[in-house]
Amino acid sequence: MLAGCATKPASHAQYVRVEVPVQVPCRAPEVAVPLWAGAGLRQTDSLEVKVRALLAERRQRIGYERLLEAALTACR
Repeated sequence: MLAGCATKPASHAQYVRVEVPVQVPCRAPEVAVPLWAGAGLRQTDSLEVKVRALLAERRQRIGYERLLEAALTACR
């Protein structure tokens, strides 16, 4: 009976890998806000000038939104 206590049982350490999600800060480049075409409009400008500037600003906004979406996609 004493012989059973004299020897140490072999311990088997078992390592288990656990996948844990870790938050990582986004490193997307900053998107610069463009100088909007409609920002320089005056009240005395003709209707044609105003419409052209607003159409140009619309195109600028579409491009700016695409850049923002690309930066957002890079962070996912």
